[in-house]
Amino acid sequence: MVSSNPTLRRRRLASTLRELRLARGMTIEEVANELMVSVAKISRLETGQRGASLRDVRDLCRIYQVANEAQIEALMTLAREAKEPGLRQELGDLGDEAAYPYVDLEAGASGITEFQCCFLPGLLQTEDYARALISGMLPGIADNILNSRVLARMKRKELLRRQDAPRYWTLIDEAALHRNVGGIQVMREQLLDIIEVARRPNVVVQVIPFSVGAYMGLDNSFAFLEIPDPSTPAVVFIEGLTTMEYLEKPSQLVPYKETIDYLRAAALHPQESVARIARICEEQFPS
Repeated sequence: MVSSNPTLRRRRLASTLRELRLARGMTIEEVANELMVSVAKISRLETGQRGASLRDVRDLCRIYQVANEAQIEALMTLAREAKEPGLRQELGDLGDEAAYPYVDLEAGASGITEFQCCFLPGLLQTEDYARALISGMLPGIADNILNSRVLARMKRKELLRRQDAPRYWTLIDEAALHRNVGGIQVMREQLLDIIEVARRPNVVVQVIPFSVGAYMGLDNSFAFLEIPDPSTPAVVFIEGLTTMEYLEKPSQLVPYKETIDYLRAAALHPQESVARIARICEEQFPS
């Protein structure tokens, strides 16, 4: 929720500042000139990439001629609360600053749709699988960062067990189920855990079988996060080898909504998917 999530509060503030500018009919360049700051700063304030200071909010309200003191105070409060330390203190050093906003956004989402083609989704990973996966993908990772990342994934898993848990729909390429990460026992425990989690009423697991062949989205794992606050746009998260990208413009979200619809139709039915996971578990990773 916005009231308890620093990243969502920053995005809410950014969206409101942009709306105020547009209502005044001003361009980003005009605002930047008025404040004698760079265009990049105003742009980053409006996308939430940079947190707004109290002075930023006060100056922008003056330029946008916001006369309602209650509205100004509400914006100042958002700016203050968006700077709370939050996850950095709770999770420790994850080795990538971009990871914290994602975990924060995920925790505040009302719905999450995730597609993974190479490995199993983070919200479904067991501790042993997560440790083997991260250390395998990043062989030079420091022990303290590895431990923090594994801890973060285990805390993220608690999200699906909350009383107000989000709707979680995951689409997994069958290849990820066959890939032996950590050994036979680790994989067996991992697949059995997915079968158990799939029984939850807020969770849907679908497998895209090998028989589908090449398909839309095959080259691009992603997560689509829906935000409960209607004034805050949904966001697509794409994780690369060295970068994390966030997309939230309506024109950027449309292709991912279409891909989700395509993948849901191409994948096995949820019940068939769980049966496929169980079969792979018994045939490839026997006890």
